[in-house]
Amino acid sequence: MSDRREFIKVFGAGVAGLAGGYLAGALSAESKVAEVPSPAGEKDVLRAAWIYISNVEDFGWTYAHDLGRRYVAERLDFLETEYVESVPENESLPVITQLVNEGYEVIFTTSFGYMDDTIEAGKRYPDRIFMHCSGYKRRENVGTYFVRMYQPFYLTGLAAGAVTESNKLGYVAAHPIPEVIRHINAFHLGARRVNPDVETYVIWINAWFNPEAARAAAEQLIGIGCDVLAFTEDTPTVLQVAEENGVYSFSHYSDMSRYGPNAHLTGHLANWGVIYEDVLIRAYTGVWESKDYWWGFYEGAVEISPISDVVPEEVKEEILRIRDLMVENSFEPFTGPLVDRRGRVRAEPGRQLTKSELLSMKWFLEGVVGDLPGEE
Repeated sequence: MSDRREFIKVFGAGVAGLAGGYLAGALSAESKVAEVPSPAGEKDVLRAAWIYISNVEDFGWTYAHDLGRRYVAERLDFLETEYVESVPENESLPVITQLVNEGYEVIFTTSFGYMDDTIEAGKRYPDRIFMHCSGYKRRENVGTYFVRMYQPFYLTGLAAGAVTESNKLGYVAAHPIPEVIRHINAFHLGARRVNPDVETYVIWINAWFNPEAARAAAEQLIGIGCDVLAFTEDTPTVLQVAEENGVYSFSHYSDMSRYGPNAHLTGHLANWGVIYEDVLIRAYTGVWESKDYWWGFYEGAVEISPISDVVPEEVKEEILRIRDLMVENSFEPFTGPLVDRRGRVRAEPGRQLTKSELLSMKWFLEGVVGDLPGEE
């Protein structure tokens, strides 16, 4: 165990270099995480559990989270893991309670709708650590975490803007919440960087996991002339529809290229493993504290998948150049001038949107087409 103790002391070194082909070998950035003190009187085993909104084989959101669980299970020899899949958002508290009763000390709840149940569990079980994904409520024993997925969405937008012939991009969107709105706006920003004439058409399916609704929305978008489709939905359905109809699409959260090898341009990928590793080592060593993780390229928590040769070489080079700037933390997609579709200036030239503005985004950029419930 002495080698592992040494690793814990310096675990920031290269944790994003994922062993065993995690994310198909796409990750290369170093994670920028702080050194953790040596453990003092730690026990032999830390028990951690994950609660998932869908099946671990959805090849989207849940699959990516479970890759992260497997990543830490392999790397941390003090860790014992478990997961419960396909838990509806209004039924998570009994599952959390069950896991607490079974002795799990750190519990990750991985869907936005689990937020209030996670906070309630934190009140009921103050001796446990809870981490809620994509939420904004915290307490002493409840932290939050997410990845800056809008960063790779900006890059995939560049690819979309470069290959579209109709200048119509389609977006199959889950729920009209700031997370998804950020994705749409970032994708649109990237597309307009290389093609100022594009418009992005949005259809909401009001579900994270609904392959039938995703298929219907994708087909509707193709029917109005969209020849590149993006999505925030937890299955590869949209990519499959693109493959069937001779248009283009992407991976989302994990590598889905097998479902549309001809349609696949690139993908926006999440590396939850580096966040889980940081959280769990801090819990194990007794230095965990409630905070909000929001990691991106700089920390090695997001990446893009290989870029198709369909994308022009000069655009491919630009995508990789901007990616490298984000790895260095020297480029931010949401930098002004930014004007919404009602003509209001959201950021003056050179000003970056603040974290608060990004987390509360309820507006579309000029050129995004479709309803937005609660648009501000």
